[in-house]
Amino acid sequence: MTPTLTRPLVEGASAWIGAALARHPEQWIYSLSPAEIAEIEASVAKVRGRDLASLTRADFPFPKLGPVLDQLRDEVLDGRGFVLIRGLPVEGKPIEENAAAYWGIGMHFGHPRSQNAMGHLLGHVRDLGLATTDPNVRTYQTTERQHYHTDSCDIVALLCLKTARSGGLSSIVSSMAIYNEMAKRRPDLLQRLFEPFATDRRGEVPVGEKPYFDMPVYNEHEGYISAIYSGTYIRSAQRFADVPRLTAKDIEALEMLDDLANDKELRLDMELRPGDMQFLHNHTCLHDRTAFVDWPEPERKRHLLRLWLAAPGARPLPPIFTQRYGSTAIGDRGGIICEKTRLHAPLEPV
Repeated sequence: MTPTLTRPLVEGASAWIGAALARHPEQWIYSLSPAEIAEIEASVAKVRGRDLASLTRADFPFPKLGPVLDQLRDEVLDGRGFVLIRGLPVEGKPIEENAAAYWGIGMHFGHPRSQNAMGHLLGHVRDLGLATTDPNVRTYQTTERQHYHTDSCDIVALLCLKTARSGGLSSIVSSMAIYNEMAKRRPDLLQRLFEPFATDRRGEVPVGEKPYFDMPVYNEHEGYISAIYSGTYIRSAQRFADVPRLTAKDIEALEMLDDLANDKELRLDMELRPGDMQFLHNHTCLHDRTAFVDWPEPERKRHLLRLWLAAPGARPLPPIFTQRYGSTAIGDRGGIICEKTRLHAPLEPV
């Protein structure tokens, strides 16, 4: 029997098709002008020596660039769901300057949130010689493929400082386009994704919470469909005795989602260059990174900076998101806070 379509399709720019966007990079790449770069560098000079975590949007007024960033933020939150900003001059500059420039641009998209139990407001995506066979290791600390997932915030942003010897390609896909395909092909499996899955916290457990959280992949609230997903951590949550075992239908639904995310027609691959900044809406996009081979020299190793941002003007989220986001208050939600978390913005990988 042909499955019956029971849910309406998601319409609009957020349900984009990667193959179509790949033909028109001018639609999603914004290149900084010399005047905009000068504004950034002037603001960085004024905040030199100050603690990064203490700096706010007011420290980076950007008279010309600021209105552009506001428009790009609106496109991320209410339009396509992502943008690549190209041309920040990072090569040969000290980490303090690059971090401050990136921080200032990020403040025009939202407020920084803690990315781990250590309280890192500025994250470093770099291989630390770890592996996810350790259940307390997260994939960004390794050279492994990340697989399609979301991060626990409204907007995730990356700044590329150095690339790997090979690999490390960035891939993104519209979770709304995946939703549409599942609604048309297998609405029964889509319906399963609106029901909770246990997802591993990987050892970063807030006070009073379980070592995993229970969350549907797709959530409908106040007219919005929002996604939150990590298939890797859903599967690793099976290590806990009190978590229900994944059924054959559960596995089929997750595998269909993963297969669609990897579909060459749906996904969009991009190679981040030094100075590229990617801003991505977690509620409508999934992101992935291919495995990579790094350089042997420490000073050449692949290195990206990351921000998790709570965005003013973001969409409402259902109460169930408090399990992972701590709150659903717009502009003040997301991130990871545990008993010994101390918020700070380290300038080196830890």
